[in-house]
Amino acid sequence: MKALIPVEMIEKKVLMIRGEKVMLDSDLAELYGVPTRRLNEQVRRNISRFHDDFMFQLTSEETENLRSQFATSSSGHGGRRYLPYVFTEQGVAMLSSVLNSERAIEVNIHIMRAFVKLREMVASHKDLAKRFDDLEKKYDAQFKVVFDAIRQLMIPPEPKKRKIGFWREKDE
Repeated sequence: MKALIPVEMIEKKVLMIRGEKVMLDSDLAELYGVPTRRLNEQVRRNISRFHDDFMFQLTSEETENLRSQFATSSSGHGGRRYLPYVFTEQGVAMLSSVLNSERAIEVNIHIMRAFVKLREMVASHKDLAKRFDDLEKKYDAQFKVVFDAIRQLMIPPEPKKRKIGFWREKDE
């Protein structure tokens, strides 16, 4: 089955805000093919489904930071009368229950796959970082011996102490 939306396109719309991977309401609305106001209407009508860990509203400062990151707004983030909402992975999953259409179901499947792929990439990155740390510790221990030996060679030898006074060499 041909992908409705390429995973790479969805991955680009996943943002890291407040330590959470989230998607903007306007980006989700675009993917679902509905106006942002309709998406938010459905959320308000079913607000009991959307706990704080499923969605939250951005602050003015966060919104400004987003606007400055993306100099021009290609997906309609500008000109809003209210601060945008963002949805975590669980919030996106919950959206499929309030946006009851075939497209919403298909889009949600693709978004969930994108979140899983991102999670796998992060896990792989952490695994690589741990392996690198282990190698670094291993080689630090091995090179410690080398550095200690070099330091020993760098220390100038103690000069031979000469006796004070005049010494005459012995005649043979």
